[in-house]
Amino acid sequence: MAGAGLYFEDLELGQSASFAKTITEADILLFAGVSGDTNPVHIDAEAASRSLFKERIAHGMLSASLISTVLGTRLPGPGTIYLAQNLRFRAPVRIGATVTATVEVTGLDPDRKRAILRTVCTVEGRPVIEGDATVMVPSRNGG
Repeated sequence: MAGAGLYFEDLELGQSASFAKTITEADILLFAGVSGDTNPVHIDAEAASRSLFKERIAHGMLSASLISTVLGTRLPGPGTIYLAQNLRFRAPVRIGATVTATVEVTGLDPDRKRAILRTVCTVEGRPVIEGDATVMVPSRNGG
């Protein structure tokens, strides 16, 4: 295993893995501090109550970051290099919601040792983020 991750040769179309996390108020405040995104819809309950969502919501990129967790720790795992990601934000994530990020191998490029993965984040089975990622995966032969 490549640093406990999978080698490119271990990947198969349809393989998938997930990671779930319940989003807390602390997560949102910490993400605002780390990212600098202090949009009131995330951190100010009064301002958020006047928004389209009527309450505070998590940063979209906070939920999307869980995709990186799956790629870097589960599938393909350690040694994976994140090259590209597209995202479509489908619904807000509220404080207390459990977000499940799932990736599924949908394409393999043996010459370049790259994998294409469908990426989705769900809350109670409903997609909140959808997209695709491209990653470089270590090869058993080092190529």
